[in-house]
Amino acid sequence: MRIKVLGCSGGIGDDRHTTSFLIDDDILVDAGTGVTRLTREALGRVDHIFLTHSHLDHILCLPLLMDSVAGERGHSLVLHALPEVLEILKSHLFNWRIWPDFSRIPSVESPFLHYEPLQVGVPVRLGEREITAIPANHVVPAVGFLMRGTAASALFSGDTASHAELWELADATADLKHLFVECSFATAQQDVATASKHYSPEPLAADLALMRAEPEVWISHLKPGSEAVILAELEALAPGRTRRLEEGMAFDV
Repeated sequence: MRIKVLGCSGGIGDDRHTTSFLIDDDILVDAGTGVTRLTREALGRVDHIFLTHSHLDHILCLPLLMDSVAGERGHSLVLHALPEVLEILKSHLFNWRIWPDFSRIPSVESPFLHYEPLQVGVPVRLGEREITAIPANHVVPAVGFLMRGTAASALFSGDTASHAELWELADATADLKHLFVECSFATAQQDVATASKHYSPEPLAADLALMRAEPEVWISHLKPGSEAVILAELEALAPGRTRRLEEGMAFDV
């Protein structure tokens, strides 16, 4: 399994793109503006999209992806998400008022888009690859993902504040090679981080100190303009423990 980072910023501007990972050439994890880095040919090869949650920075390119290639596909694109997330998308996005309902066109029997509900802790197997939704602690229903290839595993926190399940799973995953974890706000914005349920450096460093596993830890979802401060604070609190995740990086597991 090859995981390519299309977008991992907490915003846009100056060549930043929001969250999306391409797995091999047929799976997307989230559909933020990072998807715009793909060619139309590459968009047409995507057969599965796994969503962490319904916030705009993680779904922004989903409707345009469908509109760009749906008519040229020979089968439905499968959208995997929590039932609550799928209901939000049905009610507020694919509702004909914001965007067409691709789950009913060109027909209900053979739609462009097929909804597949996720259950936390239940693996989805696609060939030799396995993707499992894991708990997250966010302001809307949300998950992260454990992504297992033939050689190792990678863990993606999704948007989250501190919660024990993430770190317990990291310690329990014997073949964990990479941990992608968000840290959205600097300490000066701790009130915003708390209200919006995102990590900031102090709680993240405290959780890292308790983790027994030793994967490479990559920091994502940094808010634009705060990147240097967040990374410097993390380095002071957890020296040598974390590195910045950047677009274009690729990881084999």
